[in-house]
Amino acid sequence: MDDKDFQVSSEIFEENDYVVVTKKPILSENNVVSKFNFYRPRCGLAIDADGDLNVLRRNPRTPPSPTDFIEIEHKKSTVLGMVGLQVWRGAFLLADWLMHYHETIPKGSYVLELGSGVGFTSIVASMFFPVICTDVNRGDILRLIECNVHRNENHVKNPIEVLELDFTSDRLPEEIVKHLPNVGVIIAADTVYDDSLTEAFIRTIQRLLSTTRAQSSVYVALEKRYVFTVADCDTVAPCYDYYLECLEKLTNVKCEPVPLTFPQYFQYQRAKELVLWKVTAL
Repeated sequence: MDDKDFQVSSEIFEENDYVVVTKKPILSENNVVSKFNFYRPRCGLAIDADGDLNVLRRNPRTPPSPTDFIEIEHKKSTVLGMVGLQVWRGAFLLADWLMHYHETIPKGSYVLELGSGVGFTSIVASMFFPVICTDVNRGDILRLIECNVHRNENHVKNPIEVLELDFTSDRLPEEIVKHLPNVGVIIAADTVYDDSLTEAFIRTIQRLLSTTRAQSSVYVALEKRYVFTVADCDTVAPCYDYYLECLEKLTNVKCEPVPLTFPQYFQYQRAKELVLWKVTAL
């Protein structure tokens, strides 16, 4: 079997049984529908007497708000090139960040998601902002996003525009460029798993940050994936290491890891391998 034909599956289904057998997929009978529970935040943000931003923490003695859920149609396994048709841990981490810090994003702005996959994180973002949800148009992925948006219309409080954005293209689509002056934050999850795609992804970030409003930021959530290599005689995370190399080549930006101290609202295992990076235009 060629490596390109090798099937891979997200680890989240080893942790929890998210699949709802009574729910039927809309787009393909080969898909499954999963239910992802979450708690709505009971905390917010306030400005203190000195004008500084304070996060209002949830009282640990207060029980969490009632459980809600998002339903997502997706594949349970795919070839490596189509992993966007699955749900991965980085999307949950980014969703937690959005839940907790959405009030730090300028009001009236848009959220732009890169490599949106099945649309999970864009649906969360739409609870607070209009969203431009993008991915490459392969494997019916854009139609799948639209199906999932429709399935969760009770959560979608702002418009979600689904557009194609191919990282390997030399130019940004005009449909996306026209929105960039209104974009308050750019997000991406689980887009680092192939070195050639990582290069294209970083080039896309550079183009976007050179076009968006001053001091715009991209938040990138991903999971370090370790393998043992004979060459290194050690367990390493080569895709993540290459991602860091590519970040170092960016110009006129500041790159920094984000502490994962914000609460967890979605039910998943927040593994120590999960990381969140902030890339800000200077």
